[in-house]
Amino acid sequence: MVWLGFIVVVVIGVTLFVLQQQGKLPGSSSQKELPSLQRNIFNLQIGDIVQYMDRDWVVEGKLTYNDDGYSWFEYLLQDDNDIRWLSVDEDDVVEVSFLEPTTQLEVSQTPPDKITFNNDTYRCVESGTAKMSRQGTTLRRLAQRCQYFDYESTNQKVLSIEVWEGEVEVTVGHQINPRSLSLLPGDGGRVYGV
Repeated sequence: MVWLGFIVVVVIGVTLFVLQQQGKLPGSSSQKELPSLQRNIFNLQIGDIVQYMDRDWVVEGKLTYNDDGYSWFEYLLQDDNDIRWLSVDEDDVVEVSFLEPTTQLEVSQTPPDKITFNNDTYRCVESGTAKMSRQGTTLRRLAQRCQYFDYESTNQKVLSIEVWEGEVEVTVGHQINPRSLSLLPGDGGRVYGV
């Protein structure tokens, strides 16, 4: 009789444990699904780490561009005092570029179709006006709209010109394979607070 009572207690205990884990007991709270910690180039968050070329870059900000329904974005990356932009564009294929701001090229608010910079010739492949939304740090990119001019050269080199309320910003860099990046989730906070 003692064994029968013991078996009943064990069966009831196991049943209650299973029901609790499934959230089916009255008063038990079902666990909410946590946001994914898996990162890719489309879901990076402020505070995440982008490892590229033996450096750890912290995502400090994100700009989302929208030109009549077509969207792309740029992440502001920082490692100590160095700033880069990681541009992610998906049309027919995914294009990822790693860009550095430069003051070595002066252009007008209406850039030409062809530009020579550092012995490379760049041709304008796309231009237009985009509306903006932003998260975190975006430096001086604070306007609601900007004009953009995207250039390409040989060997995956790219150059971008953006006009923000009359202020011209130039970045230069190269297209990269997204597989060359290691992406690690952060704690959601900015590190440098620029």
